[in-house]
Amino acid sequence: MMEITRDEYMAICISRQIVNGEIVAQGLATPLIAAAYLLARYTHAPNLYFVSAIGQGICRQPAPLSLTKVESLWLDHSLINVGFVRAAADILPCLRPKEFFRPAQIDPHGNFNNIAFGKDYKKPRLRLPGTGGIPDLTPIINDIYLYVPRHSRLTFVPKLDFLSGLGHNPARKFGEGPKYLVTDLGEFDFKGGQPPHKSLMRLTTYHPGVTITHIKARTGFEFEISPDVHETPTPTEEEIHLLREKIDPSGIRRLEMLSGATRRKLLRKIVQAESYSNDILH
Repeated sequence: MMEITRDEYMAICISRQIVNGEIVAQGLATPLIAAAYLLARYTHAPNLYFVSAIGQGICRQPAPLSLTKVESLWLDHSLINVGFVRAAADILPCLRPKEFFRPAQIDPHGNFNNIAFGKDYKKPRLRLPGTGGIPDLTPIINDIYLYVPRHSRLTFVPKLDFLSGLGHNPARKFGEGPKYLVTDLGEFDFKGGQPPHKSLMRLTTYHPGVTITHIKARTGFEFEISPDVHETPTPTEEEIHLLREKIDPSGIRRLEMLSGATRRKLLRKIVQAESYSNDILH
């Protein structure tokens, strides 16, 4: 029996959330999401449109995964390109694409933070990548989906340090909060809770080798458990083959699961392999 890794489970879970004909949006430095979108396109959703922060373009044909050529690939494939401000503030809110956001912190109701760790904005413990178009999109769109490659109490907190992504929040006037969350431990929805605490995070599946007790220990607040909670369905041989052989043979998606020296080692390996490939082509 083949061993299936956590990144493969996550990519396949994400791809199964995609519906044929949708517009799907990809942020910066999100190869796990890119791999999942490509998997959906090669299986059950061949008629996707892709919106990318890389080049701020709309594409009918997706760009293959790459580190050294990703910008030119997206620009070469795009139907139209616009500036980032116009894309985030004007075009994306109108198109209302499905997008998977990666929170640095998330609370029980799906509100999330990508600004900083620490209460003092001017002197934070850690400055995070920033919000991008998250504050523009999350208050109005319905298709908010979330993913967390490394499930821990650092990310799942009872109260955010800062709010950048609007979840199931009393301040919301339009749209809906997050519908779905996948981590390296399991899948969740936001159908738990009773008034006044509506839309509480709820566990729906746990990945093989993971227990509910372990998920609870890695989460900084109490969450609900679906009455029919079960093990995450096993990926098909076709899904695994496509991920490993066609979509991402270099394992670029794994970068989101790693940190420190392990991540640097994989980065160097991928860049060297792509540089060698480019030399052969030229």
